[in-house]
Amino acid sequence: MDPTPHRGGSPSPRFTLQPSRLPPEDILFCVDVDLETRSEMRIAPGPAAAAAAASPGAAGASSGAAAASRQAARPPVKRMDAVKQALLLFVHSKLTMCPDHRFAFASLGDTVSLVKKDFSSDAGSAVEAIQSLDASETRYAMADLTQLFKIAYQEGKRAELQGRLLRVVLIYCRSSTKPQHQWPIKQKNFTLDIIYLHDKPTADNCPQKVYDALVDALEHVSQYEGYILETGQGLARILFRQTCILLSHPLQRCIQDDLDIPKPLAKKNMVTEAAQNEDGMPVSTQ
Repeated sequence: MDPTPHRGGSPSPRFTLQPSRLPPEDILFCVDVDLETRSEMRIAPGPAAAAAAASPGAAGASSGAAAASRQAARPPVKRMDAVKQALLLFVHSKLTMCPDHRFAFASLGDTVSLVKKDFSSDAGSAVEAIQSLDASETRYAMADLTQLFKIAYQEGKRAELQGRLLRVVLIYCRSSTKPQHQWPIKQKNFTLDIIYLHDKPTADNCPQKVYDALVDALEHVSQYEGYILETGQGLARILFRQTCILLSHPLQRCIQDDLDIPKPLAKKNMVTEAAQNEDGMPVSTQ
């Protein structure tokens, strides 16, 4: 802390934050391959369809029907297809931020199986592993995370010796099967993030109970602030948005309760309008 002259003559404290380099990450993706990953995602209406729906009269109805027909002609997007696209987005974005990050991949059926054991920063190797993921035709009766935590614990010790940080990203897609584990309380040495894609609640499923079990698992093992992000809307763009949130380094995160990104545009416009009304001057939103 260095004193600097103040206009009034008395020194004021100046704080200097020394630059430091965050440890690169080893990121292990574990992707659910249960039958539910074959579920079709919803297609959000495009700008043309939305505009047509807002247009009154026969012209609007005709345009809306044409837009709906074009959307119906598109091939359906399965959950697994959207997950693969999200993983590709994550890997390429993360390597753009820092080429030292490394990735490995696993799948979750009844238990965890490694798809690509060795961590690598090679984008081509990651793409190959992602494309090899395939949704099963089996509805698994259980989802045991014990092996995942065992692998992560061992890899976490290895990463620490190399000056790196281990993170596990679990993508879970079952609406009725609560994950379980037999993992004792140990020293936490990896961070766990979870994306939970589920169906809307019905009498035949229990996504809330599944979500609660995932929260318990995260709190049981996560070393730093882990995020759990969920959606039951079935929209790929929500999955992509959540994937972008997980690009954040665990050592640079706020707690999830304080997470307020991305901000809704409608809310942002309301704040801007309120500021303009108060001051009578336009306020930049950039």
